[in-house]
Amino acid sequence: MPAALASRRTDFGLLVLRLALAGIVLFHGVFKITHGVEWIKGPLGNMGLPGALAYGVYVAEVAAPLFLIAGAWTRIAASIIAFDMLMAATLALRGRLMMINPQGGGWAVELEAMIFFTAIALAVMGGGRIGLVAD
Repeated sequence: MPAALASRRTDFGLLVLRLALAGIVLFHGVFKITHGVEWIKGPLGNMGLPGALAYGVYVAEVAAPLFLIAGAWTRIAASIIAFDMLMAATLALRGRLMMINPQGGGWAVELEAMIFFTAIALAVMGGGRIGLVAD
């Protein structure tokens, strides 16, 4: 296969990955916009962290996905989303990390894990050349 075709396929694949991750995470962000983040302050406080950190969810679940959609600063945006998933696992999902989902099987945190690992892949690879700022 010619190198140019392989490169275009890779760029298209990275675009699909960016849009899929952004779309999924943005739905979480819209929920936070419509329902607030007050409920996150309790788990943060239980870990000795300031409740103001809850507002970082808006960066990770609204701003970062919008940057992914635009193809701008993909590595940074994906890293922010990966950190958001680490925080979610630490704050809310610890008890389910080693569990099987009772409704149909599968890992109890498979969605969060997929978001995390997809974000890590984009942070490592970048978003490709289809977007506002190629990286």
